[in-house]
Amino acid sequence: MTEATARADSHHRIRVHGARENNLRDVSLTLPKRRLTVFTGVSGSGKSSLVFGTIAAESQRLINETYPAFVQGFMPSPGRPDVDVLEGLTTAIIVDQERLGSNPRSTVGTATDANAMLRILFSRIARPHIGGAQAYSFNVASISGAGAVTFEQPDGTTKRERRDFAVVGGMCPHCEGTGTVHDVDLAELFDDSLSLHDGAITVPGYKAGGWMVKYYAESGLVPADLPIREFDAQQMSDFLWKEPTKMKFRGINSTYEGLVPRIRKSMLTKDRESMQPHIREFVDRAFTYVSCPECDGTRLSAATRSSHIAGLSIADACALEIADLAEWVRGLEEPAVAPLLSGLAELLDSLVRLGLGYLSLERPSGSLSGGEAQRIKMVRQLGSPLTDVTYVFDEPTTGLHPHDISRMNDLLLQLRDKGNTVLVVEHKPETITIADHVVDLGPGPGTDGGEIVYEGTVAGLAGADTPTGRHLHDRVRIKDEVRTASGTWEIRGADLHNLVDVDVDVPGGVLTVVTGVAGSGKSSLIHGSLTGRDGVVVVDQTAIRGSRRSNPATYTGMLEPIRKAFAKANGVKPALFSPNSEGACPTCKGAGVIYSDIPTMAGVAVTCEACQGRRFQEEVLEYRLGEKSIAEVLLLSAAEAHAFFSEGEAKVPAAARILGRLVDVGLGYVTIGQPLTTLSGGERQRLKLAVRMAGDGEVYVLDEPTTGLHLQDVEAMLAMLDCLVDSGKTVIVIEHHQAVMAHADWLIDMGPGAGHEGGRVVFEGTPAALIAHARAGERTLTGEHLAAYVAE
Repeated sequence: MTEATARADSHHRIRVHGARENNLRDVSLTLPKRRLTVFTGVSGSGKSSLVFGTIAAESQRLINETYPAFVQGFMPSPGRPDVDVLEGLTTAIIVDQERLGSNPRSTVGTATDANAMLRILFSRIARPHIGGAQAYSFNVASISGAGAVTFEQPDGTTKRERRDFAVVGGMCPHCEGTGTVHDVDLAELFDDSLSLHDGAITVPGYKAGGWMVKYYAESGLVPADLPIREFDAQQMSDFLWKEPTKMKFRGINSTYEGLVPRIRKSMLTKDRESMQPHIREFVDRAFTYVSCPECDGTRLSAATRSSHIAGLSIADACALEIADLAEWVRGLEEPAVAPLLSGLAELLDSLVRLGLGYLSLERPSGSLSGGEAQRIKMVRQLGSPLTDVTYVFDEPTTGLHPHDISRMNDLLLQLRDKGNTVLVVEHKPETITIADHVVDLGPGPGTDGGEIVYEGTVAGLAGADTPTGRHLHDRVRIKDEVRTASGTWEIRGADLHNLVDVDVDVPGGVLTVVTGVAGSGKSSLIHGSLTGRDGVVVVDQTAIRGSRRSNPATYTGMLEPIRKAFAKANGVKPALFSPNSEGACPTCKGAGVIYSDIPTMAGVAVTCEACQGRRFQEEVLEYRLGEKSIAEVLLLSAAEAHAFFSEGEAKVPAAARILGRLVDVGLGYVTIGQPLTTLSGGERQRLKLAVRMAGDGEVYVLDEPTTGLHLQDVEAMLAMLDCLVDSGKTVIVIEHHQAVMAHADWLIDMGPGAGHEGGRVVFEGTPAALIAHARAGERTLTGEHLAAYVAE
């Protein structure tokens, strides 16, 4: 290919040559630009490594390099992907399932710009008029003061003088715009029978003799040797509630602050999910979140709430379901703000089309599921004026009922038709079938994958002899017999979120699947009514807490018996076989990589030269168990490790049992030493399930366990659920996948719609009964799609 031809070709195609990221085996392919390409393949086949880890990663790395070095120092900067050639790249925008974070000031409205547009609207036409857009913001406080101002006079000279100023913000002064206040249980903060020197403060990090306690003991405001119960009223007030006050501490200018406001600032302003477990447990014990009595949880000041448009304050507007808010906006006839109204209505309609009409703008962004968060991010892009961008989606159908998938497909095509390249990693046949181009990876997971097994049209995929091709048009049969329930788990008067005083009996000892469109009340019903009861084990997709040193071997506990087996076989201490203990490589401290953080430069992680990334000291690697070193064992997949520890001189029954459960939940391809941070949401859920299967729970609640599973892997998941039920457990699955619905013993269908149009039980019974109802004309959305899916 000549240079001119290559340049012309790069305008129309993205070329990948020699990609070896993770398990990819020198993958080379050419992708058409401005088309919709779907990447398929079994879980762990290399889809994400190719799309996210190679194409998108290199695009973002190259964009980051255009920024000044100082700016790059504040940006993540991964190394160049392991690939020989990448040509024709455009700016990549990743729309993934990572949650939007739990910043208490972030809501659906602030995350989509809908709130900003509403604030402008209210500042223009609301009455009484109270100020600019910031007067309607719960993140802007009202402040006043004086400051020096420099201005130009008529004669051209400048003058500087002191003037009064005022900022009118909409923040509720009582809760500072969070909508909640904290009631504190003082008994959880200190033991009043002890003195400060004796360890009275029981807050994590406040140890007797430690710096945090000396801060109070040496303040001179409270007696350090007197039991707290003997403090007088002033001393107790200073100890617990005193406002920030300048003072000298050990000769240094400092600020004294009471224990309660100090804890609130240091702990309650943090993302709860980022807290260490013992801190989170303390906060949950000591503080109760209640709706702010001053603003009734709206976050806004009384003045802001007094300003209305067509009878609604901005707080009222944000509390409406988005579908209803869109109708309200379209009903406003204000020529002066017609373009603004049109843009806001279009944004809200996009949210409705994505199946998010049941949300409200006041909904905290941290409470959204991964699928909801991805659709919120998608809305941001739909109105973007950018073209010729590469959009990368990670299973955009996650969390969507079959009824909603067609609307998601329309939006993917809409992005393509604006002149963009759309790359989608997906398992659902409904989305695979709209592709212009399909890339199927495999043939298996992990070391058995990493190759392109098919590339071409959807029609060609259907006839290809690959796992995806063979299962693309699968249809399941309803079970001939369903299990008989043994007892029930009662739910009475459930009214969380949109639930309408729901009474329902969940049968015990069987597989129950809870269905319904997104926002119909499935999670509210099950998590709000069953979670927390004795014997109920919940397995969801939330991130597993752990450092970059954590991996499946450490998380599941299997590393402990493995270390002991190595120690016994070699007559040495078990601590030698931990990369976090005595056996760690001294150069990288057992991390396997060296992290370099240089001021004004991006952080870089490079493989440790001393241990070559193996994490252990050289002498430790000489010890063997079944002819493998500990580093070689950690490179095994779960399936390989299961075979290795099941027989022969390397037999470790305790590890084999855990590894068997990993294989049962479809994680046989995952390397047992792989960092947990690299696992997807579905993989994290299945890993937690593998751990909790060994517990003594009576009821297992799973939230969309098919997330991230290939069509053929769903069969293995169903077999594993059957094993749980057959062992005497009650299994409740919240799920959209029709194969799981068809396999159920009992269905509970919520609806009929989302938001205030849902919240009711519209069907209870067997899958066969639901299909019979649908074919007899008594249709629900779930029944209609299930009837179309199953084999006659």
